[in-house]
Formats: sequence, structure tokens, C-alpha cells
Amino acid sequence: MTRDDRLWGIDLGGTKIEGVVVSAADPDCVIARTRVATESASGYAHIVGRVRLVVEQLEAASRGVRPAVIGVGTPGAIEPATGTLKNSNTTCLNGQPLGRDLAAALGMATRLANDANCFALAEATLGAARGRDVVVGLILGTGVGGGLVVHRRVLDGLHGIAGEWGHNPICGETASCYCGRAGCVETVISGPALERFYESRTGARRALADIVDRAAHGDAAAEATLRRLTDKFGEAIAAVINILDPDAIVIGGGVGNIERLYDPVTRDAIRRHLFNPDLRTELLRPTLGDSAGVFGAALLSRE
Repeated sequence: MTRDDRLWGIDLGGTKIEGVVVSAADPDCVIARTRVATESASGYAHIVGRVRLVVEQLEAASRGVRPAVIGVGTPGAIEPATGTLKNSNTTCLNGQPLGRDLAAALGMATRLANDANCFALAEATLGAARGRDVVVGLILGTGVGGGLVVHRRVLDGLHGIAGEWGHNPICGETASCYCGRAGCVETVISGPALERFYESRTGARRALADIVDRAAHGDAAAEATLRRLTDKFGEAIAAVINILDPDAIVIGGGVGNIERLYDPVTRDAIRRHLFNPDLRTELLRPTLGDSAGVFGAALLSRE
């Protein structure tokens, strides 16, 4: 069976599994791409089989070419001490040696990273932060996560949790988090948290996009919700900047679509907590869209 220097990646999501083959010389060039439903309700072994199906489809589209190694983006992190998955919202994956089992099922080496790291790697290499040396990739949506990329390499960390700023505490916040702690960033500026804040002011439950629209039309509670977003985001991300001093921060996820995050008001909120008189770190919108996860996974295979 022929092998070559193409990069193969798998984005393992809760509802879909996507695979891509790109050129190693030009990762912008897509050679093959496919996706299937995850069918996670059928359990762990079934998911491993679905990943194998995606790889078989990619192999057929690549005329029998197989890689020596494949990158896999996961909904959770690998515990370096045991090689098992943790913190995944696809709960049947937790505690499982996913990398080992995928390698056995696929007949090739695997390199795994969580989905936020894959997002950050793709945007730092091919997307909005291309050419920057130190990049933080944020996921602001139903949950809050992040990934770190330095010189186009993902940083995992000793515990496999590098970039998990969504579970840092925010001063004065007390809402319970699913992780077992209270006041986490995720409980304050995730999409559902902002919707709950608006509801606490009005008694009405509204989608975040509707709240943003209402703020533009003078709704005081909606404006207060967006002000809470910018103030708390500024406080939370300033701590990250104080430690890493990144060149750029790419903000993905549904909350990342809110224009206010890129306005001077947000940069002012960051500066209030920054150990520096000015802020030169760029705040960037992602450019790869839904492709970031699978492209990032493919880029893992060349690390």
C-alpha cells in the first residue's frame, strides 16, 4: 500500500466525524474530504468504528494511499499520564485509551489534541493569525475553552489542560460550574450564561442573537448583558495575556461573532487588568469557519 507525505486529519465531534487529506507542501490544498454521523449513543466501540469508516472513505478517495500517522481532534483532552481521554462531553469517550484504540483499528500512528487546540493550530497556521508566533485560540460558545500555539506547535502541558481558561475563576462570581467549582469563566460569558443573565433582568428567555439585536435597538437589559460580556471577557483574558503575552487571540464560537468583542470598549476592558500601559495583542475573527477543527487535526500529523 502506497504511503506519501499528505496530511490526514479527523475531527471527532459529538454529532459528526469529519476527515480530510491535504497536501503537506500546501495545506490549503484539499485532496479529499468526507464526513459521517458520529452516532455516539451507540457507544465507544461504535465511535471507533465510525472513525475507521471515515479513514476508509478517505483512502478510497486517495486511490489507496495511506498515511503513516493521522491527526485526531477530540472533544476532550488526553491525560498524559495514562493516555486516556477526559473532560469530554461525549461521555462514553471518557476514561478510554482513544489514541491506542484508534491506532489499532486504523493500522497507523495517531496524534490527538482537543478541538480547541486544533482550532488554534489551524488559525495560527492557515487562518486569521497566520504568521504570528504566539497565538491563543478561544472557543466562546455553549462552553468556553482555548488552545495555545507557539511557533505553529500546539502546547498541551503536563496535565494536558494548557489553554483551558474557561475554568479559571472570575473574581466575585459564584455560579456553579459542571466541573465542580464555582465562578468559572464559562459560567459567566458562555452563550447560555449570557442568556441567563438577560433572563434574570427581564424574566424573558431569549437567544443570544436576539439579545444582541435588542441591544442595538435600545433594550437596556440587552445592553447590560453585552456590557457584562465585554467587562468579564476583559478581566478573564487579561490574565491570559499577562502570562503568555501573545501576538494574537482568535475568537471562535457563537459568542465570538458578537461585534462588540472587537470594539475599543473591549480593549479598554482588557487594559484595566493588564500589567502594561498599552495593549498591542490583536483580537481576530477566525477565517476558517467549521473547517478549522479538521484542518488543525491534519496539521497535528506533521508535528
